[in-house]
Amino acid sequence: MSERVEEAAGPTRAGARDGRMESATEAFVEHRNLLFTVAYEMLGSAADAEDVLQDAWLRWAGVDTDTVRDKRAYLVRITTRQALTRLRTLRRRKEAYVGSWLPEPLLTAPDVADDVELAESVSTAMLLVLETLSPTERAVFVLREVFGIDYDEIAQAVDKKPAAVRQIAHRARTHVAARRPRGPVSPDESRDVLEAFRRAIETGDLQGLFDILAPDVVFIGDGGGVVQAALEPVVGAAPVVPLLVVIPAIRSLHSVYVNGHPALLLRRDGEVDTVVTVRIEGGRITGLYAVRNPAKLSRLDRETAVIR
Repeated sequence: MSERVEEAAGPTRAGARDGRMESATEAFVEHRNLLFTVAYEMLGSAADAEDVLQDAWLRWAGVDTDTVRDKRAYLVRITTRQALTRLRTLRRRKEAYVGSWLPEPLLTAPDVADDVELAESVSTAMLLVLETLSPTERAVFVLREVFGIDYDEIAQAVDKKPAAVRQIAHRARTHVAARRPRGPVSPDESRDVLEAFRRAIETGDLQGLFDILAPDVVFIGDGGGVVQAALEPVVGAAPVVPLLVVIPAIRSLHSVYVNGHPALLLRRDGEVDTVVTVRIEGGRITGLYAVRNPAKLSRLDRETAVIR
């Protein structure tokens, strides 16, 4: 009798497990783009963000989703914890990096620029500012300022008390405010500045370049020790302009959207060679970021969805 009962219950239990797995998969797929954006903003690396999502999925698949009240919040919590672990590993890796390190560029849809706050949060300039925060400060800032998650939920994600999280958030906001670009830049202004910059390069217009670049513009190149790039930042329009006027002779320029902002994609013999993003303040370019490391250019054949 007991054997027949177990046989009858077996399919029921299997069906329940299948149902829970289906529910877990649906929730993960629904929030995947959000989770990727959280991980990417914490790490500045799409490859590492994807690894974090793999780890998050393995942990999520083992959860009884019937007991989870807010699946989005739970998934963000898991992803944040995995990203924090990966971020500490990345810090050690960056210490041994050859030359300047820049975030991995993402090809994004033009409409990302319409969400000014989201576009700023994934911009190269902002990701570099976030690099100056401690791992916990970065996690708290991203979750609170970008995604608007409440302090109690952040506290669970970073394993701190809510009162401590509020103090960390205040400290991170103050730190970022002192280093972020002054004033928001509209999508129209970004497009106009980038187009003027592109025309000046293509036509060899030296005066045009000096007009669009701030006198103290900073040029940072990232070759990762694999391809040629400036090992140290180049400061000042006078030394930066000669680096730009030679571009059309060896590379073709294409206007694209990268990390939510207009950018230039440089190709050599049809292959992606460099991605140039900019920081704009007061209608002029104050920062130029050129990623050439081939390992960071692999996602530029397709758009990456970033949302909040």
